[in-house]
Amino acid sequence: MRNTSVLISGAGIAGVTLAYWLRRHGFTPTVVERAPALRQGGYKIDIRGAALDVVTRMGVMDEIRRERTDVRGASVVNAAGKRLASMGGDTFGGREGEDAEILRGDLNRILYELTANEVEYLFDDSIASLTDDGDGVKVAFESGETRTFDLVVGADGLHSTTRALAFGPESEYVRDLGYHISIFSVPNHLGLDRWELTYVSPGRTALTYSTAKDTGAKAMFLFASVSPDDDHRDRDRQQKLLTGTYAGEGWEIPRLLDGMADAPDFYFDSLSQVHMDRWSKGRVALVGDAAYCASPASGQGTSLALVGAYVLAGELAAAGDDHEAGFGGYEQAMRHFAEQNQKLGPGNIRHMVLRSKTQVWFQMKMLSLMKYLPGKERMMAKVMEPIQKAARAITLKNY
Repeated sequence: MRNTSVLISGAGIAGVTLAYWLRRHGFTPTVVERAPALRQGGYKIDIRGAALDVVTRMGVMDEIRRERTDVRGASVVNAAGKRLASMGGDTFGGREGEDAEILRGDLNRILYELTANEVEYLFDDSIASLTDDGDGVKVAFESGETRTFDLVVGADGLHSTTRALAFGPESEYVRDLGYHISIFSVPNHLGLDRWELTYVSPGRTALTYSTAKDTGAKAMFLFASVSPDDDHRDRDRQQKLLTGTYAGEGWEIPRLLDGMADAPDFYFDSLSQVHMDRWSKGRVALVGDAAYCASPASGQGTSLALVGAYVLAGELAAAGDDHEAGFGGYEQAMRHFAEQNQKLGPGNIRHMVLRSKTQVWFQMKMLSLMKYLPGKERMMAKVMEPIQKAARAITLKNY
């Protein structure tokens, strides 16, 4: 079989999962990652629907359950810190059955350890240029090294360098949803024990939570924005924007913001989606957020990465020497699944960030009354039904 050497750009969930399945199918993957080491920390993510099948086939479901966040519940609070409504963690997170919640960094580590001894990883480096001559792809790295691979796959996220080099500028494919998100570690000054607290004001939402095996906490900020073009690597500018947006807010906002200066895992970006007519061009393809980012608001980014990597590797293996057939099979199998999950993002974020004082007042009033209503768990399950349906919108083949 030709086309066996594959360069994967990005050692996140999609990239590491793709490396695992390509290796299982007899390919020789190499992973290049801009960061100097595997990225740690990150927010809590859910694995549900078809993605559960992928991690089960990888044999890591038991380890994922051992590393679960074990968040017991969540409460919505007002500016004075009064808890207006509370519910169980699984109900609040829309999980059911075998669904699993885990920190992104923990999942990434588990998957990386499956491949660390048999896949070449090039950390602290990235792709500088690509030249597809039809028989292979000549890759120049930022380090100065030049190598040729049969295929190249961009698994390098929303701001994919691979996509920009092979398909064109980011502005052609990335659609801003009108919001920003920031997440970072903070001291657990509230003494939370596997619990989440959420505060809502017009155009701004903030929350903090603690998880099992973590003595600290995480803070998350979601807010409406009119500045989609911020430099996603300019930390100082991002922190000034975040501080200015939440200036004057009550509750625990000032103390949470105080923690961001020293946070080793500070993350800030626009809430955006990627929409493309094609996910491959010649010998270059895209997977995960680089191809069909649904945004964190969808709750399905990790599941899309896991499923997409599994399908791409399987279709390439099934196509043998014909990489174009492999890429085509991957797009045909994944397109509907990606589109159904992308539909979740815009609707979800409108419920997470309320635009007016009237909307905030009404939601807080309803939440304060919810504890008196029978069947509130069934009500939440109905609200979360679309995400469960989208999570199962593909039938995985046995490659």
